[in-house]
Amino acid sequence: MPEPALQVENLVKLYHPRGRQAVRAVDGLSFAVQPGTIFGLLGPNGAGKTTTLKVLTTLIQPTSGMARVQGFDVVKQELEVRRRISVVIQESAAELFLSTRDNLLTYARFHGLHGEVARRRADSALERFQISDLADRKVQDLSGGQRRRVQVAKIFMVETPVVFMDEFSTGMDPILKRAVMGYIRDDAGRGRTFVLTTQILSEAEELCDDILIINQGKQVARGDLNALKMLSEGMKEVALTFDKLPEGIEAELRALRPLHLHVNQNTVEIGLKMPEEKVLELVSNLARRGRVLRVEVAGASLEEIFVQLMRVDNAATEKPG
Repeated sequence: MPEPALQVENLVKLYHPRGRQAVRAVDGLSFAVQPGTIFGLLGPNGAGKTTTLKVLTTLIQPTSGMARVQGFDVVKQELEVRRRISVVIQESAAELFLSTRDNLLTYARFHGLHGEVARRRADSALERFQISDLADRKVQDLSGGQRRRVQVAKIFMVETPVVFMDEFSTGMDPILKRAVMGYIRDDAGRGRTFVLTTQILSEAEELCDDILIINQGKQVARGDLNALKMLSEGMKEVALTFDKLPEGIEAELRALRPLHLHVNQNTVEIGLKMPEEKVLELVSNLARRGRVLRVEVAGASLEEIFVQLMRVDNAATEKPG
């Protein structure tokens, strides 16, 4: 087996706010990521995702534990790590006083590209990310979404083996976002490793080969999408569209205490945790309430799995003793 692109063992990061108790932003995380993987690091706000990325990208040092990128220690060999990574961190910015084009050319030079090669790649990135009309504008004059496009465009100009992307699709329209997802898949197919964080779980569901869900700095679940869905056995998503919504159906469904319930005009979408035969019985009973135009029954989405795991983990954390 090849050496992991990332290796993390017992990683801990403590913050010490003035006058307050220390905060364990990362609390004993351990994981490894193989080359060519699209790895999703997911969790609620404050779970420790961005802190973990900052440690792996040498922006901050861990309190304890070990982290390596392509075999290089992020503390002892930080320069070697930086040579092998590209980074889009949520709050980081491009060089504000340079033009969009000069941002791209400067980044290319940092990674050893010069002359015509750098210019050609910059022109390609401007076109691919729909920012050609912004080429001569200073980044400080761009919107937040436009700045994010400049940041993401940079990493597809160079060929670093490991890429970290925190909320990469911010400010992108659906067409551009889908194109960028295609670029990520193509590069991963050539052996490039991507580490993604996102609050848009449908992105992770569509992109990621391997997912780690964390909460309060600790691992909650790990695996590919199929493995995570095994954790949600008994969870089903049901959607019914009626020609006319039956009277009282919303109250009837709320009495079942569903995981979620959404009624939009004549369509009912409900998440349930119950045996499959019970779900089918419910669907059959609902279908007798009116003329049904569409029925869909599916396993839980990653978003529903995520919500359920967070409920269970938070309940376990809050339990006394």
